[in-house]
Amino acid sequence: MTIPRPQSAARTAGTRRRLAAWIGGRGARDGSRSDLVVALAGAGLFLAAVVGAGVFELAGRPVHAAAAPLFAHWLPHAGPGTPVAVAVAVLVCRYGFGVAARLRWRALLAASYGTALVWTLSLALVDGWQRGVAGRLATPPEYLSEVPGVTSVPAMLRGFTGRILDHQPDSWTTHVAGHPPGALLVFVGLDRLGLSGGAWAGLVCVAIGSLTAVAVPVTVRVLGSESAARAAVPFLALFPGAIWIGVSADGLFAGVTATGVALLACGLVRRRAPAAYAGGVVLGCAAYLSYGLVLMGAIAGAVLLAAPARRTIWWAVAGAVTVVAAFGGAGFDWLTGYHLVTQRYYEGIAAHRPYAYWVWSDLAIVVVAAGPVALAVVRRAMLGISRGGVWLLPLAAVGAMVAADLSGYSKAEVERIWLPFTVWLMAGAALLPEHARRHWLIAQAVVALAVNHLLLTVW
Repeated sequence: MTIPRPQSAARTAGTRRRLAAWIGGRGARDGSRSDLVVALAGAGLFLAAVVGAGVFELAGRPVHAAAAPLFAHWLPHAGPGTPVAVAVAVLVCRYGFGVAARLRWRALLAASYGTALVWTLSLALVDGWQRGVAGRLATPPEYLSEVPGVTSVPAMLRGFTGRILDHQPDSWTTHVAGHPPGALLVFVGLDRLGLSGGAWAGLVCVAIGSLTAVAVPVTVRVLGSESAARAAVPFLALFPGAIWIGVSADGLFAGVTATGVALLACGLVRRRAPAAYAGGVVLGCAAYLSYGLVLMGAIAGAVLLAAPARRTIWWAVAGAVTVVAAFGGAGFDWLTGYHLVTQRYYEGIAAHRPYAYWVWSDLAIVVVAAGPVALAVVRRAMLGISRGGVWLLPLAAVGAMVAADLSGYSKAEVERIWLPFTVWLMAGAALLPEHARRHWLIAQAVVALAVNHLLLTVW
């Protein structure tokens, strides 16, 4: 006589069988289980960074970030952008992959840009219009505070390096001093066009930063395949780093550099000299927006390696040289500026942020800034699970971030500073098994919404 097992025991046994089938079946065969493991390890690293900040604080070595490792303040809140952000997340998670598969290519790019734009702006508006958009770039350390004093652009360029060091009467504000003059010129240019003030500056950063949702798929399509590019679109439209694209100048930098890489890829692969030249000009300009953007050379190098035709590379080089010659001729020497900004860096709070904490906590930030899917993509790229040259792009981005991290000049705030690199981790979305992509996208959206509603981000 067989004694029936209790219903709860039967359910438990059924769950165990399903779990065992997943572990030994499809989950093991296609690497989904390993993807989940690395994502959980990343979450563990982030939690260790949270705890580590407290340990350093108790040891008398504060890390100087209120919500470490993120540069933010704990403040659970909602705002006018909340319902829009939630709606966008739900719609993209539900319909994004189907739309990406069916729409004509140009229509898809337009939809990707529009979705990224609404997503970014809605996340910024969770903090409200003034606090989240109009006031972000209008604070004393930001670029806009120096715009009224620029009465002559040539004079500003000639005297720029003389005002980088701190503790002198005419020192540049923190952000202007910490970047080449190209960043300040952007906002001076907006002012000259009549688009003055924090609101216009914030909206322009969002508009240009959202170009990543177009430039990255274009690059993936040129180097890999259209199917790989279509797989990446929903992840770029709901990119968690959009929290910092709206609103920071680094979001603008991300849009500019991504566009430069896309132009470079089109120029090299399709042998179009004008596109290659334009790519060189845009990437050359990027080096004058932020010193750290010279590390975009790693991603440009990945494009060169993946491109089947490379003869037009000299047009790209010519474009970059044009920019260098223009700034040099105007009186700004990049190397002198870089040398001085490294001194300025350690005149401020960076001198007090412990390298022993930030050298690994910076990497933990990527788990949030790029989302958990980034680790799964990187794992697969490292294993060479390749579709054309797509796998090179996320690995190049990782290389750039590791170099920035080890340099010691990226201690904290990398959730915004590394935006030009983290966005390229999404380029490898096609490496993920198709059945798992929606689950990863949901995780991306949940992380972004949670961070933006639990924390008041500074940028």
